[in-house]
Amino acid sequence: MVEYTEKIREIAKRLLQECKVDAVLGFRSGTIPMMNEPCFVREPEEVDRLIWDSNCGINLCNYLTDRKERIGVLAKGCDSRNIVTHIVENKVDRDQLYVIGVPCQGMIDKKRITAMFEDEVEAVEEKGDTLQITAGGKTSELKKEEVLQQNCSVCIHRNPVIHDEMVADPVPEQEDVDRYADVREIEAMSTEDRWAFFDKLLEPCIRCYACRNACPLCYCPTCFVDESRPQWVGKSQDSDDVRTFHFLRAYHCAGRCTDCGACERACPVGINMRVFTKKLEKDCKELFDWEAGMDPKSRPPLDVYRPEDPDDFIR
Repeated sequence: MVEYTEKIREIAKRLLQECKVDAVLGFRSGTIPMMNEPCFVREPEEVDRLIWDSNCGINLCNYLTDRKERIGVLAKGCDSRNIVTHIVENKVDRDQLYVIGVPCQGMIDKKRITAMFEDEVEAVEEKGDTLQITAGGKTSELKKEEVLQQNCSVCIHRNPVIHDEMVADPVPEQEDVDRYADVREIEAMSTEDRWAFFDKLLEPCIRCYACRNACPLCYCPTCFVDESRPQWVGKSQDSDDVRTFHFLRAYHCAGRCTDCGACERACPVGINMRVFTKKLEKDCKELFDWEAGMDPKSRPPLDVYRPEDPDDFIR
């Protein structure tokens, strides 16, 4: 995907020169390998800062909420679906956006790659479907498909669902992908085993709220964990407080989550909290045939009432 960079710069420069946007939201190289940073480019002379590769996993939609200027934004499949969600929820106006669609072939998992080497990773160079990893002065080659983020490995919406311009032709979508195999394994557990599973999963949580801060859906002015009048949840490391935070945050994303992986990517202790949102995503698909962010004219299932909705739960 590195070949997208020049096209992205070309589009950004044209949009700024023609005054079609006030800024272009994209990525620049980070200060350490595999950590590209979101950035706004506001002048045509600055577009050379923009890059694109398999380290652009941060969801840029997180930086659009309540902005008033005209923005050109790079959007891969999950980003575009979150943009749709923001449009539906009136957090951004479609007319103020120029969506630059970026076909995505998956983002690499920094934590997984780092764990594969005893020495610090010094450089990562992407060449087609392979990665050249330099660590401890030695260079190794990895296949990109073997070190993708988990959400990317099961993604079936790699192409943007809305766009004003594409940087390249759409890529083939993945087929025959079992998106919910891990969810079904947990569903099959006994109540006791499931409780133990979640206890172990959440045990490392340090309540840093990185998952919340990285999530494009968590835009409430005051989060429920920060409310003091009344106080909904304690601030301690008590296991009940930790569970309450993760479970309630997941339910706030029900019918809205696009499985972009921002929460898991941001977690400093490696918690896979996607198992919560994926369960709710699976339920929305099975109960309401709903996938978040696919249509700007459709509202999520928990936001509407239909007489034919399943109602066995109230009998």
